[in-house]
Amino acid sequence: MPSKRKRESDSEESSSGSEEVMPTSDNPWVQLPPPDRACLVDTSSFSVLFPKYREPYLSKVWKDVQKLMDKYGISAELDLVAGSMSVSTTGKVKDPYAIINARDMMRLLSRSVPVVAAVAVMEDGISADVIKISGFTSSRERFVKRRQRLIGPNGSTLKAIEILTNCYVFIQGKTVAAVGPLKGLRQVRRIAEDCMKNIHPVYAIKKLMIMRELEKRPELANESWEKYLPFKK
Repeated sequence: MPSKRKRESDSEESSSGSEEVMPTSDNPWVQLPPPDRACLVDTSSFSVLFPKYREPYLSKVWKDVQKLMDKYGISAELDLVAGSMSVSTTGKVKDPYAIINARDMMRLLSRSVPVVAAVAVMEDGISADVIKISGFTSSRERFVKRRQRLIGPNGSTLKAIEILTNCYVFIQGKTVAAVGPLKGLRQVRRIAEDCMKNIHPVYAIKKLMIMRELEKRPELANESWEKYLPFKK
């Protein structure tokens, strides 16, 4: 008659033999799915309307847009009758977030952002923001005057904002379109909205310049910078 220790040993061997082997790259007996296999099980699509005046430009560059979208497994369609741009996923998609980036690129194109600038949103770490600036004042004359402050003489103010925020900024009609890192986009939104609230962007520009210099001083990394910033809201 087998001993109790013998039976326990047999039961341990049988239980260990029935354990499920998890698929890992270190196990040569487990077949992993190919890395280039499509990762979506359903189709996602977005449609963005564009104004009539954008029709000639979009018709001219749309073939380039389609070639670019095809690299990410995205199908792009231009409907001149309905005045819309549509993007949808295909079986070639590898990055599920590519369709969101494609949607943002269509939004930028509809707001007169050129393709060479809008294409940056397809890169990792780059996002887009379209800021509405029309609801801050009821006076048309006041709106135009404050919007011009964002641009500045010969575009100098807008250029300074782009340099300090690392963003591409384009002002068209009642919106401000920006492309860049999230930190810079938040700064652009605040500057644009504050400007429409009658706070001149020169104050934000000077503040960003001071903060850029403070970032170069590691001894101030754990200190409050409030005493170094002369302009407080």
